[in-house]
Amino acid sequence: MSFELRRHTADVAVEATASDLASTFEDVAAGLTAAHCESVPDGVGDRFHLGVRAESREALLFDYLDELIYERDVRSVLPADHEVTIHWNGVWALEASARGVPLDAVDAREIKAVTYSEMELAETDTGWRAYVVFDV
Repeated sequence: MSFELRRHTADVAVEATASDLASTFEDVAAGLTAAHCESVPDGVGDRFHLGVRAESREALLFDYLDELIYERDVRSVLPADHEVTIHWNGVWALEASARGVPLDAVDAREIKAVTYSEMELAETDTGWRAYVVFDV
């Protein structure tokens, strides 16, 4: 897992790198979890699944993170331990799961939304790099 929380004016940003696209998405999602709180208890919470489709990789990343925030709000859980599979069949599709840690089990701050502001998703010589800003 490779992500780094970055300072950003009035927001929080996550920069993630990985050898493949799906792992990069997982690492950005792990950064989103870490932006919520400093520690997540092990073994607490049940896995849930979600799917996302989009016309571009950037839109897929945005919609995936937006769906994680939606699931947090609807289920009252903090998504953690992310697993992602990505497919291309004329449209980008993502199948993912996360462990939903009950919000009352963590001391979490609210992340309001994912933004397109400064979003980057690029293939590099060693894999993929993503940079995403979240509104707090």
